[in-house]
Amino acid sequence: MEKQHPIGDLMTTTMQKIREIADVNTIIGQPIHAGEVTIIPISKLTVGFASGGSDFVSKNQKVEGDNSFGGGSGAGMNLSPVAFLIVKGDTVKLMPVAPPPGNTVDRVVEMVPEVVDKITDFIDKQQDKKSTEPPAGPADKVEW
Repeated sequence: MEKQHPIGDLMTTTMQKIREIADVNTIIGQPIHAGEVTIIPISKLTVGFASGGSDFVSKNQKVEGDNSFGGGSGAGMNLSPVAFLIVKGDTVKLMPVAPPPGNTVDRVVEMVPEVVDKITDFIDKQQDKKSTEPPAGPADKVEW
């Protein structure tokens, strides 16, 4: 049996921990009972994962020998509410959660295409204006 590289063990362990955190109950929440009404929260889970490592070989070490290994891994998660399922008797309604207002960076990014169009139009108008004006020259002298 071939020996697995340490980076494989590192990635496997990290992915197992992510699976433990992100089970189905994270996305479809536990039902909340309020009298005749049942509310079920629904969320969106975003996961980022990175892993890396390197083997270190000394001068006297054989290529086939065990190398020193250094590595690390990490993950980030974001859980955002998306909607609520509201169950009352035989009626089921989906009530979406309004998106939170964007931060300043989001608004600036959304405005970039509009600003670029306005600047381009302004530059075009200025160039058209310059091409229709007579060239600037010395003013005619007026004698009295």
